[in-house]
Amino acid sequence: MEKQFINLGKYTAAYTEVGKGTPIIFLHGFFGDAWTLHPLVKELQSHYSCISLEMLGFGDSSKPQIRYLVDHQVEFLQNFINVKQIEEFFLVGFSYGAWVSAAYAITSAQQQYSASLKGISLLAPAGIRDDSFVGRYDYLKPLLWKTKLVDLALALIAPIFILRGQKKGYQRICETRQAILTQPTAVSFLKDRLKIRNEGKAGVDTVENDIHQIEVPTLVIAAECDSQIPRWHCEVYRDKIPNAQLSIIPNGDHDFVQTHSQEISNLLKTYWSELSNLA
Repeated sequence: MEKQFINLGKYTAAYTEVGKGTPIIFLHGFFGDAWTLHPLVKELQSHYSCISLEMLGFGDSSKPQIRYLVDHQVEFLQNFINVKQIEEFFLVGFSYGAWVSAAYAITSAQQQYSASLKGISLLAPAGIRDDSFVGRYDYLKPLLWKTKLVDLALALIAPIFILRGQKKGYQRICETRQAILTQPTAVSFLKDRLKIRNEGKAGVDTVENDIHQIEVPTLVIAAECDSQIPRWHCEVYRDKIPNAQLSIIPNGDHDFVQTHSQEISNLLKTYWSELSNLA
């Protein structure tokens, strides 16, 4: 499956597409690309047309030098849908992509887009303001430095993390560093979070005050042992979105798209099948 490209006018979008049927647009997480949700694509491609979009500033899509906001991603997604002439679709977002999916559903309800959004599925969704996160990103500040000394230091401290049994934590730091080197979205995102710490106020566009406007069927899927997105974030989505459902993947961590793809896919197929029966 090769990556494809489409001209959206101002920007270019990179994506993959496979399968036949009602389209599902997949939106990856913060350190992701078109391949992040491929385990789900493999499970669903026999029943749906699976489109994995690389959002603005990620992968091989355009990387303008802007302060990235979720609104930019919503506009980018809508332009992609218009140019592709997609008439109806499901939207599946993971983490940051779920945040964008929720924001898109809010905007769709407000502006009544011509394309029909049949439902959204939010996997470990980010996008809820959480003041307990304040200060959590301070240790990442050196990763913003554009010097090879940072990469040398990371290589030197690797054995320490491994001896302490913190290999996953070290991998996340390295992924963050790589994202900063290749994804301008990452730099914008981290600077906003450091701004929260320094100014004591929100510097990001969270959606908890607006998700009650979402009108489409919504399934929220949480990982029971998620080390990055607290369970209560998912519960806020469930409680504030009218008629939203919440499912929990037992023993799943934030990488549950890779480790529990079959369980997640079964939940999606069951939920969408029930929606079709009600239609």
